[in-house]
Amino acid sequence: MEKAHEGHVLVLPYPSQGHINPLLQFAKRLASKGLKATVATTHYTLSSISAPYITVEAISDGFDDGGFTQAQSAEVFLESFKSHGSRTLTQLIKKHQTTKYPITCVVYDSFFPWALDVAKENGILGAPFFTNSATVSAIFSRIHGGTLRLPVRLEDCPVVLPGVPPLHLEDLPSFLNAPESYPAYLKMKLNQFSNLEKADWIFCNSFQSLEPEVIKGIGEQWSAKLIGPMVPSSYVDGRIIDDKGYGASLWKPLEHQCTKWLETKPKNSVVYVSFGSMVSLSQEEMEEISWGLHQSGFNFLWVVKDSETHKLPKGFLELTTKSQEKGMIVNWCNQLELLAHDSVGCFVTHCGWNSTLEGLSLGVPMIGVPKWADQLTGAKFIKDVWCLGVRVKVDAKIGIVGREELVSCLNEVMNVGEKSLQIKKNAKKWRELAKEAISEGGSSDKAIDELLMALKGFCKERDLCLG
Repeated sequence: MEKAHEGHVLVLPYPSQGHINPLLQFAKRLASKGLKATVATTHYTLSSISAPYITVEAISDGFDDGGFTQAQSAEVFLESFKSHGSRTLTQLIKKHQTTKYPITCVVYDSFFPWALDVAKENGILGAPFFTNSATVSAIFSRIHGGTLRLPVRLEDCPVVLPGVPPLHLEDLPSFLNAPESYPAYLKMKLNQFSNLEKADWIFCNSFQSLEPEVIKGIGEQWSAKLIGPMVPSSYVDGRIIDDKGYGASLWKPLEHQCTKWLETKPKNSVVYVSFGSMVSLSQEEMEEISWGLHQSGFNFLWVVKDSETHKLPKGFLELTTKSQEKGMIVNWCNQLELLAHDSVGCFVTHCGWNSTLEGLSLGVPMIGVPKWADQLTGAKFIKDVWCLGVRVKVDAKIGIVGREELVSCLNEVMNVGEKSLQIKKNAKKWRELAKEAISEGGSSDKAIDELLMALKGFCKERDLCLG
């Protein structure tokens, strides 16, 4: 990495954990191949990002002291970020123009289409990075193009898209049925496609063998290069030395405590439960999951945010986690380290795309408990397409997942049986395919190399000798 750089890429993530992680990992991949990589993030998240060979610089979202929380609404935050972000991103690009490492390309979170306009105004290359699956991108691309209309009703289903299995209402991003429920989020998802014709490339955090038919079906409308899975190298190909974490954490994990507890448990005996950084469960849901875990009899490690612990039922902690013999509850942990541990036999997940890719890349069977947005589509693929897990059924009477259903799913995945063996076999298969994609000569590795060659040509054409 000390050799002369053949391009300087500025990577701009949306400032939340689930978006920072894959874009920062992409920056590390580029740096490992000889490019200079800089991550531009908000003042508020600047101190939480640190990775070898990556420069981190600040731009403004207009809420430098408190970030999204200070804005108090998605609409206000996004408008402010567009205004202040465009101005300060331009300043950052211009600052580097007079150095020996001028920025040659901006790879930006697809939530920020204005970043492409900034890149073009400054005469450099620009490429959006889609942090969700190709399937979800295909769905929103169709909505943006007018071939799939909102709201999607029960009578409109199944929705059939090229290369995608028939999708029922419970498989589609939640607000397609009720677009008025999350107007700011829906607008942001659709704006991703507003100026794609100007982009030099489109990147997506998936890989060819994971969604091959989807890419074939939407090729003309959304010609993305699949460059995933963007998980730390130590867990897949091992080509980036000591790359065991993303390098960004907005929370402090209890790594040593978790690992020490897992060491006391037999192989494949622990159920790991995490619903991500954004999901908030109701008190009733917390109670059902709590007693479901208890009744199952399996060892479990459950990530419960500090803001959610008051929802745990009375007596549950004393029964299950006081001695930490059967269960352990933590407020945050290093998820990759846990999923890679031999004692973990199952991942109960909200099916967010990063968590899905992590579980898949590490070959861990999954139980999908999707709550909203693209999690519903992820759960569909986990169960019916990749067949490496099951999906809980919501109890129609109470509108949530009941404890008996959770116990049933846990037994299906954790106990020895024909279906369990098939799920574990498929999980192992997908782990190998994920590793193959990002390893040298794999489909994702080749796609990243194509970017390197194009940047090298761009620098030569502009007579930009870097290094």
